[in-house]
Amino acid sequence: MPRLFTALEIPRDAALSLSLLRGGLPGARWIDVENYHITLRFIGDVEGHVADEIANALDRIRRPEFTLKLSGVSAFGSKKPHSIFACVSPSPDIQALQAEIERICQRLMLPADPRKFTPHVTLARLRNVRNEEVAHYLSSRGNFATTPFKIGRFVLMSSRDSVGGGPYIVEEAWPLEAPRSSFQNSLERPFEAARTIR
Repeated sequence: MPRLFTALEIPRDAALSLSLLRGGLPGARWIDVENYHITLRFIGDVEGHVADEIANALDRIRRPEFTLKLSGVSAFGSKKPHSIFACVSPSPDIQALQAEIERICQRLMLPADPRKFTPHVTLARLRNVRNEEVAHYLSSRGNFATTPFKIGRFVLMSSRDSVGGGPYIVEEAWPLEAPRSSFQNSLERPFEAARTIR
């Protein structure tokens, strides 16, 4: 079975901005631009029937679409950095969506993810890179930021065992709900609208 995880995709413009961060760090293995994503919940290797149960449960999520912004770069592994990532600006919407997915995973008795949820986009994996080089790379790119972009869906992705992550395949996708206009609301509540006119 492939490894499964839920994620948000990175739109093309933001991915192009991220691609400009590639390079300038010897020993880094850069993630391919088409594999950029924000992991919401790592699920792991599961049997086919469990994957179906997960997909059926995720199908019941109803959340509004929202905007995100990437701002700043950082590294995981304080003593021995092992990856470079772009930070996601604080967002209650992404936290709420992730928390709902987490509750679904717990109800399905999936193993807990021991890591605290830190929304990010992995840019590179590091091996045998000196701390000073990582510090220099991060400080020279500290002012990185994308323009805000819309998140209109979340996906269930799979990955095969490979070096450096990817290729990732979207197995299923669930749209987030577009904000309803006041016009739509009035159409659905004609009696209330009529009462206010009188």
